[in-house]
Amino acid sequence: MDSTFWHERWAHNQIGFHLPEVNPYLQRYWPSLALAHDARVLVPLCGKSLDLMWLANQGHRVVGVELSQKAVEEFFCEQRLTASISQRGAFKVYQAGAVELWCGDFFTLTADDVAGCTALYDRAALIALPKSMREQYAGHLNALFVQGSSGLLITLDYDQGQKAGPPFAVDDVEVQTLLGAHWRLSTLERRDILEESPKFVQAGARRLEERVYQLIRA
Repeated sequence: MDSTFWHERWAHNQIGFHLPEVNPYLQRYWPSLALAHDARVLVPLCGKSLDLMWLANQGHRVVGVELSQKAVEEFFCEQRLTASISQRGAFKVYQAGAVELWCGDFFTLTADDVAGCTALYDRAALIALPKSMREQYAGHLNALFVQGSSGLLITLDYDQGQKAGPPFAVDDVEVQTLLGAHWRLSTLERRDILEESPKFVQAGARRLEERVYQLIRA
């Protein structure tokens, strides 16, 4: 899976992964992280998620990373924000208030780029990547975050043979394998959401589990 796939999805508005509301798990569990009011939060593969504004409205400084320039520009347009634009290395950085969106390849992001980020929010990044890229993604997170950083991770698990991704199925065993050596993981909630997901039902899926993890960088 290369960048062309995602550019084409955004170009043709094939963005079923975009939610028209703030994620309820974020609202329910983020306060339990007990972060500093002005903590800097990294949101990989963020799209134009409304979660970005919710985090900013909690007082956080938000750093989203997104490959699609169209997604970035739509975010600021839809939020009625005027962004300043600067070039930082390979990234074009759009900023308005407490929200920065870095437009470029997440895998070229460096620890210096996100220095001061002590929190992670991943609703749609890990599950957007095929298995061949998920180990690279986990390794990159390990390199970006210092000990004591914390965050939330949301995954989906289903029979990948019944429906092709993305979103891809990432079961608990894989999450533990990818992150367990560098993060302390706690499952906060697991729920079968198949009845709420008609595309999966139509594809013949018999199970669709959503799982929420709390992460603490060891």
